[in-house]
Amino acid sequence: MGIPVKLPVFEGPLDLLLHLIEKNKIDIYDIPIVEITDQYLDYVRQMDYEDLNVVSEFMVMAATLIDIKCRMLLPKEVNEEGEEEDPREELVHQLLEYKTYKYMSYQLRDQMEEASKSIYKKPTIPSEVKKYQVPVDPQELLHGMTINKLHKIFQSVLKRQEDKIDPIRSKFGQIEQEEVSLPDKMTFVEDYAIRNRQFSFKDLLEVQCSKVQIIVTFLAMLELIKTGRIRISQKEIFGDIMIESLEDENTRAETYTEDREVEYQ
Repeated sequence: MGIPVKLPVFEGPLDLLLHLIEKNKIDIYDIPIVEITDQYLDYVRQMDYEDLNVVSEFMVMAATLIDIKCRMLLPKEVNEEGEEEDPREELVHQLLEYKTYKYMSYQLRDQMEEASKSIYKKPTIPSEVKKYQVPVDPQELLHGMTINKLHKIFQSVLKRQEDKIDPIRSKFGQIEQEEVSLPDKMTFVEDYAIRNRQFSFKDLLEVQCSKVQIIVTFLAMLELIKTGRIRISQKEIFGDIMIESLEDENTRAETYTEDREVEYQ
């Protein structure tokens, strides 16, 4: 535990201000700033100036009090909402926050003192006691039990198990990835084009069995256009896309693989 370090008499400027307010029984929300400032400055004048770090904190607060005192003499400022601003508002907020933490520290200190009076020890239960189990009498356990009651208990257990099952996800089957490779689809499209010579893109898509198949077929068609195996045309906007094979009808379709690079014509 760290060593607590306290300043002489008071622990800081806010502690001194709070002491003066409580001593004079002043409402913290309506501080007579002139009286408090004078008393605060009297204390600062009596301080030991050897520790400049301590003195500087009190001097900053003294300057703050003098600033508030001057602003209290001037016409009150008005905020954007048309309400008059109180120069003491920020100081009051700091004092209330300091007071809260100060009394919380007192509570923690009291709890620490109470805790220091408590002594704990590890459990020393004999092994024989730990192993002991209360004997169960089946006759007493099943006293008054009937077949109907057992059936109801069994049904309630089944019902609890059914409630644990998600009614939607439980119907999901096993999701398997559809194996569709671009080389295989290029081989299929080229062979289809050689056999049919000229056909619509719609006809080609109708023989596909899934959305993934359609996507890969489209990619395969683009590759075959790039390599000069097929040619496409469209007579009008939004019309059918016609595909024409540029290879001889006796040509055998290439067998594409992952490792084989596409040869450009």
